[in-house]
Amino acid sequence: MGSLFCHISLRFGLSNNCLSGSSTSSETEISSSDSVCSHSPEERGAIFHARNLEHFTRHPVLLLKGGYRRFSACYHFLKSHKTLWMPQELDTFQPYPVEILPAKLYMGNFKQASDKQIQKDLKIKALVNVSEQPVTLFAEEGKSLHVPVPDSLEADLFSSFPTISHFIDAQLDEGAVLVFSSLGISRSSTATMAYLMHSCRFSLQRAWKYLLKCKMNMRPNRGFVEQLSAWETQIYGYPVTDVSEPNY
Repeated sequence: MGSLFCHISLRFGLSNNCLSGSSTSSETEISSSDSVCSHSPEERGAIFHARNLEHFTRHPVLLLKGGYRRFSACYHFLKSHKTLWMPQELDTFQPYPVEILPAKLYMGNFKQASDKQIQKDLKIKALVNVSEQPVTLFAEEGKSLHVPVPDSLEADLFSSFPTISHFIDAQLDEGAVLVFSSLGISRSSTATMAYLMHSCRFSLQRAWKYLLKCKMNMRPNRGFVEQLSAWETQIYGYPVTDVSEPNY
């Protein structure tokens, strides 16, 4: 299929990896409006094969910017010489946490956080656990922050936003940080957005869109959305994002 093509979202669970400080992703979505005239022969071939593959999968098909060479340099532990995969094999793959800030901040679930190989591959040096399970994982002493919060409308994460943000900032100087919850959907995405709003000065709307590109099924519950709105007001002095809109 050519070295420029890689179906990341299907195989690796790393679809739409975001670049720090930018809304640009490291993959390009395939659309019918793409003009093949503006691409090189290799790129046109990759687009052709990607469009064909779209007919046989329910997963998004993405093209990697920089091609397989750049991908293999950044994620060498995900390389494979295998070209054909059976559906049963794909179902057994353990997806990796999504990358929020390249080689720095990741977001995942409890199972991924408990995988020693994943921690080694991603060079995770610190953990932020916002699930209720008080499990000792592989991070060194002083490198793990546990904020036990249930995924309920009444749960309070707001009071821990400053602690989470300052912990992540301090640890990023030493290595990569993994933020995780039980399923990696609600609590972890709330904590991650709170960090982006605090340290990257994102509005809630910008943090939401940014994270949605990194993980399409991220979804804080309504109580956490209200807390993120209050966090935005505390940071900016006034609400910037209208959380009454249906997108939230």
